Amino acid sequence: MFRKRQSFLVLTCLLISCLLVAACGNQKNTDTGEAANQAGQNNEKRDEMLIGVIPAQGSNQMELGADKLASLLAEKLGYNVRAEIYPDYNGVVEAMGAGKVQMSYLGPLTYVEAHERYDVRAIVTQLIGGKPFYYSYLIAPADSSYNTLDDVVKQAGNIRFAFGDISSTSGSLIPGIALKKAGVFKTQQEHQFKSVTYTGDHTSTALAIQNKMQDVGAIDSAYYNNLVKQGKIDGSKIKTIWQSEELFQYPWAVVNSISESDIQIIRETMLAITDADILNAFGGASGFIEANNEDYASIRQAAIADGRIKPRQ
Repeated sequence: MFRKRQSFLVLTCLLISCLLVAACGNQKNTDTGEAANQAGQNNEKRDEMLIGVIPAQGSNQMELGADKLASLLAEKLGYNVRAEIYPDYNGVVEAMGAGKVQMSYLGPLTYVEAHERYDVRAIVTQLIGGKPFYYSYLIAPADSSYNTLDDVVKQAGNIRFAFGDISSTSGSLIPGIALKKAGVFKTQQEHQFKSVTYTGDHTSTALAIQNKMQDVGAIDSAYYNNLVKQGKIDGSKIKTIWQSEELFQYPWAVVNSISESDIQIIRETMLAITDADILNAFGGASGFIEANNEDYASIRQAAIADGRIKPRQ
């Protein structure tokens, strides 16, 4: 009787051991399968990338260059790439945050805002005359009596002032700071000017000054000079009355879901671009160069000083 019980206990222990081994094996296979599936998802080929472009020069002027850039990147990346010119600067930032746009052409201020909100990453910027810098200009009709920033401040009550897009670095942030320091501007509703208008882009600002619809306007130097070069603006009818310090050029930024290998392909492709349609669409660029977040430290500080973003704790 004792031997039967002993044999029964041994068989029971063996059975339990087998069941435990089988369960562990199944769990291991499941874990391995899930890991493999996850790895497959992480390495899955992207089907499409959308490039969001701010309307710095007006959408019509930028469309051809943006579309040609998208086609070139699609050829190199091996999947569909589209470009879309957004109606305003902030729209591109929000589209990146919503996952609709994976790569974007941003102004320095909009890049800083996008980086703070959504941790996007600058990878490339444009060169103008071989240098990655530009300026904010204040421009006026050539026969205007306003010749300096001091003239604008002293005669603010007679001046119809034009900014570009409210989120533009050269068309709003930098000249706005200068005018705030001079005590003649706080907001579109609170100022000492005859009127304050936001035109939406640099081309519209230049045309408004040329046609004397506005008296003084804030504009990107590179876009302004390119408009004159292309004959879209008559440079003899406009004068520059103020220039800011150097500003680092507009960045091309990507979201975190873009792989390092794709970023490298994008960089190598853009650094090799010589197509005039692409270069002219982005301020008359002479080429492209690598960029990173640190290049926009001064713009970040200006945005903090102007209350556009809050400093990180």
